[in-house]
Amino acid sequence: MADNSGGNPFLVSPSTGHRASFSLSSMASGAVADEAATRRRAPGAVDGKPEADAGSAFVLESKGTWWHAGFHLTTAMVGPAVLSLPYAFRGIGWGLGLGVLTALGAISFYTYYIMSRVLDHCEAAGRRHIRFRDLAADIFGSGWAFYLVVAVQTAINTGTTIGSILLAANCVEILYSSLRTDGPLKLYHFILLIAVVLALLSQMPSFHSLRYINLGSLLLSLGYTILLSAACIRAGLSSNAPTKDYSLSTSKSEKTFDAFLSVAILAAAYGNGILPEIQATLAPPAAGKMAKALVICYSVASFTFYLPAITGYWAFGKTVRSNAMQSLMLETGPSLAPTWLLGLAVVLVLLQLLAIALLYAQVAYEVMEKMLADPTQGRFSQRNLMPRLALRTIYVAFCAFVAAALPFFGAIVGVIGSVGFIPLDFVIPVVMYNMAVSPPRRSLVYITNFVIMVVFTGVGVIGAIASVRKLVLNAGRFKLFSDHAFN
Repeated sequence: MADNSGGNPFLVSPSTGHRASFSLSSMASGAVADEAATRRRAPGAVDGKPEADAGSAFVLESKGTWWHAGFHLTTAMVGPAVLSLPYAFRGIGWGLGLGVLTALGAISFYTYYIMSRVLDHCEAAGRRHIRFRDLAADIFGSGWAFYLVVAVQTAINTGTTIGSILLAANCVEILYSSLRTDGPLKLYHFILLIAVVLALLSQMPSFHSLRYINLGSLLLSLGYTILLSAACIRAGLSSNAPTKDYSLSTSKSEKTFDAFLSVAILAAAYGNGILPEIQATLAPPAAGKMAKALVICYSVASFTFYLPAITGYWAFGKTVRSNAMQSLMLETGPSLAPTWLLGLAVVLVLLQLLAIALLYAQVAYEVMEKMLADPTQGRFSQRNLMPRLALRTIYVAFCAFVAAALPFFGAIVGVIGSVGFIPLDFVIPVVMYNMAVSPPRRSLVYITNFVIMVVFTGVGVIGAIASVRKLVLNAGRFKLFSDHAFN
């Protein structure tokens, strides 16, 4: 197709076959024209049905119910990141901490809801999208915004998988060290162990096949949240409880950076990044089902976010560590919680990390299946089974190698969260809605979306700077292939 626009002929959307670019002015002017939108199609879409490629047929099969989607959403959002919420309060104090946590919860629920409405809008127009990148291609065209979405989602999914492997190995190392203080095994041994387990679990063929694993993940998050919170209450009431100091830094610059880092941590805690892929697992028609799934997710998130944030910050104040569980395990002297309780909590966290790694790896597996599998043959045919076994194992091995080489990757994931989750989950959904649905420019929803876009663009930029600053300050402690993970 010839491009007479004078632009780059290579920037043609793989989804639409049309060249288009995105700018903030397009949002301000009421977004994309309806005539252009009707010409756009999902890859091979016919009467609203996605192209019958192996990625959609095998990995993103649409067979689930709204409660299955709720399990997926909860696993994507509620994880061991809740252990860092007391640390986020450390930078802004009680009042702002609770206020920001509540506001971000309400805003993120809204942005996820309107993203599901955008997907419903496209489906009603005959363009059901089952991938974030296809939705971006439809609305943004092939400009920089499309490639930004693809790059950010890839970084989030791969980074979360690597981080989950590293943290899971760290959990095994903690359990091992408590049993054998001077044992010969090192962190990379445990990373290898986790990689083997994850490679086996990764052979589960589809996103939908994880539904009961993700239900278990939901229950695990409730379990370790209750255990951690009970341990923090016990520690705060004990005779050797740490001094409760809730004061903020006296340095104005330090206080400012701490505040923005805290907001970035709280915002990233609500991160998801794969809502379109989760909505794709719903049996059509999907319209209206994600709202119910979001209610499940946020009911669990409300409990698992507020309880550890409040009890952890109450017990340790400004001395709380970036992982509240580490505040309970003293380097010298007895722990501030019973050993059995901490051990059980670590086991629950370990098991959930496997579920999280599996969930976020699904997008990579879908890409592999779409590129190399044959949809005309069976999912478990030799033609499709052997490449799946090999490629998924190679992907897990790659993530495990990065985790072993960069045991400080947990700190890098914090930066990825700041520069990834905030634009993908707070900024892009409202931009998409204003462009695709085109509400009146003076309507409340349009103005609200525009304000969210501006505010969270600023929060994302400043939060990223604060996260990078913390990374640089701690860089001297980083060591390749270290025997211990850095959190």
